[in-house]
Amino acid sequence: MTPVDRILRTILPRSLYGRSFLMIVAPLVVLLGLSTYLFYNRHWDNVTRHMTLAVAGDIALTVEVLRNYPEGEERDRLLRLIQVYTDIRFDFRPGEILPNAGRRTVNTLLERMMTSALDSRVYRPFVLDAVSDENWVIIDVQLQDGVLGVKVPRKRVTSATTYIFIMWLIGISLTLMIVAMIFLRNQMRSLRRLASAADNLGKGRDDLAGFKPSGATEVRQVAHAFIRMRDRIHRQVNQRTEMLAGVSHDLRTPLTRMKLQLALMPPSPDVAELEADVEEMTRMVEGYLAFARGEGAEEPAVLADLAQLVQQVVFRARGLSDARIDLKGADHAMVLVRTQAFRRCLGNVIDNAIRHADRVEVTILPGRQSIQVLIDDDGPGIPADLRVEAFRPFRRLDDTGPVAEAGTGLASGITGVGLGLAIARDVMRGHGGDIRLEDSPLGGLRVVLDLPV
Repeated sequence: MTPVDRILRTILPRSLYGRSFLMIVAPLVVLLGLSTYLFYNRHWDNVTRHMTLAVAGDIALTVEVLRNYPEGEERDRLLRLIQVYTDIRFDFRPGEILPNAGRRTVNTLLERMMTSALDSRVYRPFVLDAVSDENWVIIDVQLQDGVLGVKVPRKRVTSATTYIFIMWLIGISLTLMIVAMIFLRNQMRSLRRLASAADNLGKGRDDLAGFKPSGATEVRQVAHAFIRMRDRIHRQVNQRTEMLAGVSHDLRTPLTRMKLQLALMPPSPDVAELEADVEEMTRMVEGYLAFARGEGAEEPAVLADLAQLVQQVVFRARGLSDARIDLKGADHAMVLVRTQAFRRCLGNVIDNAIRHADRVEVTILPGRQSIQVLIDDDGPGIPADLRVEAFRPFRRLDDTGPVAEAGTGLASGITGVGLGLAIARDVMRGHGGDIRLEDSPLGGLRVVLDLPV
């Protein structure tokens, strides 16, 4: 990535709303700037030059009147007449001389134009002041026998239409930007609703009752595609569950007949071994069916206190084991959760911990984006290269080094079939979260349950 790309990525907005608004506003601002610049340099410059030349011509005419009528009532009458028709005030101060301080620095367009006009028409020394009075432009012209004071109304040398044009241009631009903002906000609202519906579906909150496609044609197409995808997912899950329920029913019938036949047979070591095999087969069938159902996928999510759910599972685990189980963290943490499914998920993890450890710590860590439940133990743990294997269904790690079984649970009724962590991960992902394994500060394994808020 080049430095320019990095700078643009830092400056430019990241949201679709911001980028769309920028695509509308940027050309509008450029057009406004160019229009104002060209109008200022062309129209305003020409208008101001013509107006200042007209005023300079009136002043030059007055200077000629004073030169031809140096005194008397005729000169005064002509000055009053010029003042009436030109709207310029004249004040002749005989015997006065302008101070020899040089010309003031010219800064504004009006001063620049007025100076150029006076130089081209009057041909006499003068002092120009276009700043001190907001209503008048004051000019002192040096004559042979005195100073001619001139007060020119500012409206004679400036055009008000220039400011009106600029204000109209800015007003129209702001109006268009406001309309664009409202239009884009309405379009983005449809995308936000679609994003919220997709996020809820990913978190297992499959409630699309208030969602319907809206907005532009492309947004509606995406919304319809999302609804069709959701329906296909539901059909696939239902078909899988129905198929496995049928398989389970078909397998239960011969298993039941085998149990009855074994019960009628006289007790013997062979019969006891066969009964154990039948019980194990029954547990495997029940466990596979529970795993395939998605573990609580049909249970509605409700707003519950996660701290109380964790406390209930911990208290139950304490009654089933001699291991030390400590509970830390927040006392209250409200979150949308499937209570039965989460109890089973947490029960599977805690049961796996107390099976191989003497001390277990359960910690609740609330956050802005998610709530984490940490389960630490001081057991043998699971090597990092085997942690992915631990989540595979029917995968046990008892024979691969450290004893850490990927299965069983307090609430499941399925022991030793290698489904505990697989079901736990299925439950967490059904809530839009995840589960991961890390090294524990206690020396064993840390299981992190990450549940989105």
